[in-house]
Amino acid sequence: MERILVIDDDETFNSVLTRALDRRGLEAEGVTDGDVALQLARHSPPDGVVLDLNLAGSSGLALIEPLLAINPECRIVVLTGYASIATAVDAIKLGAVQYLAKPVEVDAIVAAFDAGAQPDVTELRTAEPLSVDRLEWEHIQRVLNEHDGNISATARALKMHRRTLQRKLAKRPVKS
Repeated sequence: MERILVIDDDETFNSVLTRALDRRGLEAEGVTDGDVALQLARHSPPDGVVLDLNLAGSSGLALIEPLLAINPECRIVVLTGYASIATAVDAIKLGAVQYLAKPVEVDAIVAAFDAGAQPDVTELRTAEPLSVDRLEWEHIQRVLNEHDGNISATARALKMHRRTLQRKLAKRPVKS
């Protein structure tokens, strides 16, 4: 693994992660926009990508297939501040090698690129049964994903007012 492309719309996090990867001997470059990332990848295909799930309101999952079309050997690690089993499964199905919840250690990201690393969504599960709030969050995320992130369509499908759905999405999901 030589060249890493960091795609995250949080400029501070992007900059800090890029520098940390550089210090670990990897050539890292950071971008905050998906379209710019694809242009850069076409010009100089990365060996690995650290991809934020939420890029300025759009889904980072939409970049997985185009990035793999540019370089089928590229290893993509998806990061998110709002982990859910539904999006983890989707990321892995699309071709990501790992799905990690923020905050995450840089060493864990580097280890995720390891050729022996296997996709692991089991860390998102707990030994205890999920709470009703967590189950609701998972269901909302699944329906939102089915509607390509469209809030209005998701609200209609859930038979919920759009503002109510937006309030639920703004809350960080509970762990159990």
